[in-house]
Amino acid sequence: MRRVFFSFHYQRDVRRIQQVRNSWVVRSKGEAQPFYDAADFEEAKRRAGGIQKWIDDQLRGCSVTAVLFGRETYEREWVKYEIEQSFKNKMGILAIAIHGIKDPLNGTDLPGRNPLEHWSAGGVQFTQRYRTYDWVRDDGYNNIGTWIERAAKDAGR
Repeated sequence: MRRVFFSFHYQRDVRRIQQVRNSWVVRSKGEAQPFYDAADFEEAKRRAGGIQKWIDDQLRGCSVTAVLFGRETYEREWVKYEIEQSFKNKMGILAIAIHGIKDPLNGTDLPGRNPLEHWSAGGVQFTQRYRTYDWVRDDGYNNIGTWIERAAKDAGR
């Protein structure tokens, strides 16, 4: 069973993220890090080490990071940090566009830039190094387990 870290923009995309995460945990019998709610986020900011320590603790033991990106995810500093740490930890990484998932309150969203565009290593862009999928177009509901497994194997895990 793979343990997966989900990286995302909480405020804008949390209801879309829940659909993806639940699909992975229930259908694929996977395991995911605990969900952060707004109160947890504020509490972590006050603790020693704060959000960075929480992220580092959650990444530990995971073999793959799934970057779930919507309209505003590209500029999120903590998402950038999570990608950077995942790379340093030699984890599998994949990106999934989630703008087409219907939020029960707000419907679908406009597409956003892939946060993997921020990074390159050895002259290779992360968007070329790691796979990107579209949850709706590529049938994420039925394929997320395969995508995660492929990312793990690509990283030698």
